Amino acid sequence: MTAFLLPLAYLVGALPLGYWLAHRRGVDLRTASPYTLGLENALKRLGFGLLLLTFLLDFLKGYLPLLLSRALGVGLEGALALGVAVYLGHLYPLFFRDPWPLRAKGAGVLLGVLAGLPLSPELGLIPVALGLALYALTGYASLGSLGLPLGLFLVLLFGPFSPLARGLGAALFLLALWRYKENLGRILEGTEPKLGSPLPLPSERQAVCAFLIHPLTVEDFWQSPRFRWLRPLVRWGLLRPEWMERLAERFRPMKVGEVRGVRTADGREILCHLISAPLLPHQIKGKPELAVKRAIQGARLARELGATVVGLGAFWSVVGEKGKRVQEAVPDIQVTNGGAYTAGTVKAAIPAILAHFAQGGRDLKGTVAAVVGANGVVAFGIARQIAPYVGKLILVGRDLERLQRAAEALRKNLERKGEAPEMVATMEVGAIKEADLVFTATSDPNPVIFPEHVKPGAWIYDEGVPPDVHPRVREVPGVRVIPGGVVRLPGAARATLDLHFGAPDQVPACLAETMILAAEGAFERKSLGGEVLSENIQFFVERAEALGFRVVE
Repeated sequence: MTAFLLPLAYLVGALPLGYWLAHRRGVDLRTASPYTLGLENALKRLGFGLLLLTFLLDFLKGYLPLLLSRALGVGLEGALALGVAVYLGHLYPLFFRDPWPLRAKGAGVLLGVLAGLPLSPELGLIPVALGLALYALTGYASLGSLGLPLGLFLVLLFGPFSPLARGLGAALFLLALWRYKENLGRILEGTEPKLGSPLPLPSERQAVCAFLIHPLTVEDFWQSPRFRWLRPLVRWGLLRPEWMERLAERFRPMKVGEVRGVRTADGREILCHLISAPLLPHQIKGKPELAVKRAIQGARLARELGATVVGLGAFWSVVGEKGKRVQEAVPDIQVTNGGAYTAGTVKAAIPAILAHFAQGGRDLKGTVAAVVGANGVVAFGIARQIAPYVGKLILVGRDLERLQRAAEALRKNLERKGEAPEMVATMEVGAIKEADLVFTATSDPNPVIFPEHVKPGAWIYDEGVPPDVHPRVREVPGVRVIPGGVVRLPGAARATLDLHFGAPDQVPACLAETMILAAEGAFERKSLGGEVLSENIQFFVERAEALGFRVVE
């Protein structure tokens, strides 16, 4: 009889009843679900009636198959097997997947399973009491929900029950533990909504955005408390770094932190969710289709978190034709690669760098300058900006033919104005050895400029993320390395993770662009693809200044 009922229980669990109900009422559960907002915030957004009704429908999914089994004389082991089948159907339906509706974690299903089990009332109330106690003591609804299967497992473990019953109870708890892993990770990181948390949704005075990041090195894995416990295993040789990399390729994007306390000059607040798909730079470049898939999943998660715009940080900014494929796949959220304001910060910083360089007694017209990564939009923009002021310009890129054509066009344009320097296009980084000023902006995951490439006393402006300049370059006598594209946020801002930009309130310009878009709603200015319009660059420079964002020089 149990074998006959198992497929039926799975099918009942797979029914997306709450999703259908919300859809009929015109509610988008992807931006109003306890899955992302926490129970209290979902109540504020959905209203008590609709949330209670969806919870009751989930309860009935768990309760009715077990009630039927009791009527047919199925014992405790069979009922537990049906409970596992119902919960599996709810979590991983093989049906109703186009589109696959967003599922809640299944607290209602678990409660229905508990109510349907043939247990005495005093034993059946123990899991409920444990769940309520955990919620009351911690304020986390997710821990309260986990208390239900945990309490059931403890009852079966310490009571007079068979090994099969205990195994099925353990299976139900482990399923719930796996489903709630994201909530547990956010609890460890301090970003899980809890009892009394403010509603993290866009309002008149609050803008919500998201930013997709990735670890720059294996060491960055340990920043997140959810992964930190693995670090000793690596130190002891039980977990090899390359195994960690392969494991990271299996992870879907997850929220790992926030940028909090950003308050613009006109009093508005900006909340930014930090989302990570933990691929290292060489993995993003070496597996482009996987990178696009993870970026699309990250954009969908950002939408579920209530963000109106998601920024693609560091190497995410170049995947999928620099964000185009991501935007096409997720049209209900705005996507930007941050190129416009990044170019704007460079444009703003370079005159100051040239002025400070000249104040040191250097003759700019007698200066040799170099631009590394000159096939890129940002780097060639730097070349156009500095070319009229220097005596010789060395352009280093990977596509020599295209670089030579661009250099020739630039030279002819400057000749008409009488400002053309001597110009060299090359693929050899070693050519910058004669340069007094070096500007670099590549998309290489590893350093490209080493001590042997650098002239003593040279100034280097490094726009690369990760940095293009190897740390040992700072040991060359007189060399000054200036980080580029860094912005100080307004207000008492701080990131909950180390973003590697010098201070908790300093972020890359592409993240600042994401925040400005969220605050201003000027989504037509977003950066997608390789083209950056000069009017968009100017827009971000002006709005950043008005809102209180400051370029770090």
